[in-house]
Amino acid sequence: MDRRRFLTILSSTVAALGSANVLAVHKVAALGTMKKAYTFFTQAESAFVEAAVARIIPADDLGPGALEADASYFIDQQLTGDYGAGARFYNQGPFGATTPYQGYQLPLSPRDLYRAGIAATGRYCRETYGKDFAQLEPAQQDEVLQGLQGVAGDVALEEVPGATFFGHLLTDTKDGFFADPAYGGNKDMVGWKLVGFPGVPAEYTELIERHNESYDVEPVDLGGMQHAGLQHDHLHAVHRPAAVPRRTTAPAPRPVDPDEPYDWKSGPRFSV
Repeated sequence: MDRRRFLTILSSTVAALGSANVLAVHKVAALGTMKKAYTFFTQAESAFVEAAVARIIPADDLGPGALEADASYFIDQQLTGDYGAGARFYNQGPFGATTPYQGYQLPLSPRDLYRAGIAATGRYCRETYGKDFAQLEPAQQDEVLQGLQGVAGDVALEEVPGATFFGHLLTDTKDGFFADPAYGGNKDMVGWKLVGFPGVPAEYTELIERHNESYDVEPVDLGGMQHAGLQHDHLHAVHRPAAVPRRTTAPAPRPVDPDEPYDWKSGPRFSV
């Protein structure tokens, strides 16, 4: 992905965000056949996000991916609330050059960042491939996402770095895959089942001396704890043995070098 070309597209898109036409009330998209509906994303935006999260954490022989886990709906709900509004962000400036350790340094709220980033990426895809991102082949989608990750560096205030947009998309996708289902993602607790996370804490005193044994149980979420039929012990979940043992054919984790650039293709699916 050409960095200057992408930043030019982003710059014009961010400028358009200030117009009444772009910020006007828009028709939101339905979330397929699921009993949920997007409240922030438009139809075009939801198509991009669904396709993107499906490539960031794809479904494979280990189980469902981020799309099947409703990560796109999780992101939509987060953008609808305080996170999307940047309610807890300090955004008074000054803004300028950043280092990798400074965190988010833009005046845009996450809502505006997503809206600008999705629109600019869509324009890039149409100009480069003649199609929207959602219609591209998986390999082409990976090229675009990898290009976004590589678009970094100092840019003028009116421009949004592609790496910043991608960083939010990547982090929010992982959160949607592993957060408690109460927040809209991690449908059927597929993320927890993938890594063997039991969910709501149980009473573990009887297991303290049982070393090097796998704790293979059915996870319990917050909704399950509120269910009248779920057994619990003084507000601790009582975990039941997993009906189907967790598959653990993924590569073993490797040591993390804090100075090594993050490779999104070796994200949560491969490095847990």
